[in-house]
Order: sequence, then C-alpha cells, then structure tokens
Amino acid sequence: MSDAEAVQNAEDAVEQKLRAFIDAIEDSETYQQYMAANERLESDDEAMQLLKEYRQKQQQMQQSFDQSLMAELQEIQTELAENETIQQHKAAQMELVELLEETNDMISEPIGMEFAQSSGGGCC
Repeated sequence: MSDAEAVQNAEDAVEQKLRAFIDAIEDSETYQQYMAANERLESDDEAMQLLKEYRQKQQQMQQSFDQSLMAELQEIQTELAENETIQQHKAAQMELVELLEETNDMISEPIGMEFAQSSGGGCC
C-alpha cells in the first residue's frame, strides 16, 4: 500500500467515524429535545413575533440610543422571560450547547488544541 493510499484510507476512516459521531449526536435525547423545542418555537406565532420585535428594537438601539426605546426593549425582555415556549427553547438550547462543549473538550484534550476554535479567516 502506498503512502497516498494509506492517507486516503485514514481519511475515509475519519469520515466514517465522524458520520457515526454526528448520528450519535442527532440520536441523543438532548438534541431531540432541542429540535422539539425549536419546532414548538417556530410554530408559536406569539413567541416568534416577540422575538422579531426584540431584534428590531435592538437594531434601533444600535442606531440611536433613546430612553423610550430602552423602556420598550425592557418591556419586551420581560415578555420574553415570561413566555414558556421561549424559555423551553432557551433551556433546550443551553443543554445542547453544554453537550457540544463537552464533546469539544473530549476531542480537544487528546489532540492538544482547541478543536472547535475558529482559526479566523484569510491568509494574511
């Protein structure tokens, strides 16, 4: 077996194990709960409207600070905190992030570098 074939075999094995890893994440209860919470959020018109309004107010605040706009933003934040669908989504998202951070740590330790760290972009 040539060096090129050995490298290709190793890369194929990594891709196969990566697919199994992705499948395991997708099959996990944590991921399934997140996906269910995401579907509930997307089908909850009231929650989606609140999120839309919140994003709009945030953008307006970035363009020009206004005390009344700040009060509106705080009011929407309160409504977001009281919305059960949004809170369930947030909790499920936090659980998924925790799972992904744990897997990142488990991969990073043996390779001696931060696996999921962005290396930035560009060449210069």
